[in-house]
Amino acid sequence: MIADLHCHSTASDGELTPPELYAMARESGVELLALTDHDTVDGVSALMETEHPGPPCRLVSGVEISTVWYKRSVHVVGLNFDLDSPLMREALAGQREVRFDRARRIGRKLAQRGIDGAYEGALRLAENAVPCRPHFARWLVEQGLCEDGKQAFSRYLDSGKLSGINNNWPGLEQAVSWIVGAGGVAVLAHPEDYRLTRSKLRALLRDFVAAGGGAMELAGVGKTDATAQTIEALCREFELHASVGSDYHGASQRWRRLGKTRPMPAELAPVWELFQ
Repeated sequence: MIADLHCHSTASDGELTPPELYAMARESGVELLALTDHDTVDGVSALMETEHPGPPCRLVSGVEISTVWYKRSVHVVGLNFDLDSPLMREALAGQREVRFDRARRIGRKLAQRGIDGAYEGALRLAENAVPCRPHFARWLVEQGLCEDGKQAFSRYLDSGKLSGINNNWPGLEQAVSWIVGAGGVAVLAHPEDYRLTRSKLRALLRDFVAAGGGAMELAGVGKTDATAQTIEALCREFELHASVGSDYHGASQRWRRLGKTRPMPAELAPVWELFQ
């Protein structure tokens, strides 16, 4: 099974439209795809309503929900849930408002540093989506204030530079309950990226499993073998199913390729076994 269960489109902070992303997935030989935009299902809902002739690529519902766990930002991917679930629709409407508020706060933070018009610029680049940090980065590059997105983040947009901007995300348990309540599988996204010690990561997993979490993403292809082995061992320890995803956003992130993930170890149960 060639699966990619974590990627992004222009419905959030990706560079390809949902149809373009789906077409790339088919060209790349992906057999199972989940479009997991940040706190929105607009992109995957549109794809589900469209016929796609040609080589098969099964599409399952997906979303990446921003949460907080002990003041740390943690992302939970929801897979194969009911897109029409009133619970999920209401939850994501709330997330949309939180994201807009956060974007306005980022704009004000940049204005305090003498950079006016950033919110409006990011809003324009986001088109119909909520402005995210990559939209601000693109605007800063467009204005000639940064050479590229990496510099934009290091100068203005990484967590340290945006200290004081509160993320009013729901708690980890709340996000998991939304996904499970909508009939889906909750997946802990990119666990190696939270910079947790082994003991704190195990504490996170205990809370995640207690809340109803069912799977964890394997380490990305760019991570070390030691990191990958740690994640796989934790999957076994906590009896979690394993998920795979490229976290693809677009060509600007050259180190990520749609459909390029670590092979699924034979001893781990793949998350798609849980799909109805």
